[in-house]
Amino acid sequence: MTPIKPTLDPYASVTQSLTEAVPALEADAPPVSHEEFEAVQHELDQALAKADEHWKLYLGAHAEMENLRKRAERDVQNAHRFALERFLSELLPTRDSLELGLAATHNTVEIAKLREGIELTLKQLAAAMEKFGVRELNPLGAQFNPNEHEAMAILPTDQAKPNAVVQVLQKGYLLNERLLRPAKVLVAQAPPKPAS
Repeated sequence: MTPIKPTLDPYASVTQSLTEAVPALEADAPPVSHEEFEAVQHELDQALAKADEHWKLYLGAHAEMENLRKRAERDVQNAHRFALERFLSELLPTRDSLELGLAATHNTVEIAKLREGIELTLKQLAAAMEKFGVRELNPLGAQFNPNEHEAMAILPTDQAKPNAVVQVLQKGYLLNERLLRPAKVLVAQAPPKPAS
C-alpha cells in the first residue's frame, strides 16, 4: 500500500482503500442484483453525507476554538498592559496634592496648614489604596507574627509581654489579604534575670 499524503479531503484514504480493495472483492463476489446494489449505494450515500456533515461541524468547531484562543490571548495582553490604569488614576489626585503642597512651600506657609495639607494627602492615598484591597499592618502591641512581621531587633523590657511588638519601624501592607510587605518591628523580650 502506498503512503497517503494529508489532504483536506476527509475521504481520500477511504476512497483509495476502496479502490484497491474492489478488484479483489469483484473476483470472489457472487453477482449482485440491481436492487441490492441500489440499496448499498443509498446507504453509502447516506454515510458519506453524514460524514460530510460531521467534517463540516469539526471544521466549524476548530475555527471557533482558534478564534477563542486568539481572543483570550489578546485579552490577557490587554490586562497586562492596562492592569494598573485604574490604580494609577486613583493615585493621580494624590500626586497633584503633593505638587500643590510643594509649590505652596515656596511662599511663606504656616506649619499648621502645611501639616493639614499633608494629612489630607495621606488620607487620599490611603483611600485610593483601600479601593484596591490594600490594607495597612500596624501591629503595635500585638503578638509578633512571623507571617506578617519582620523582627528588626529584640528589646529586653518589662513594659510589655514577651514577643509583643513594642515599636513599628515601618508599617506592613496586605494586598487582598496577601502579604505585600511585612511590618518591620521591634519585639519585646523578658529582661534578663539578675545574677544571684
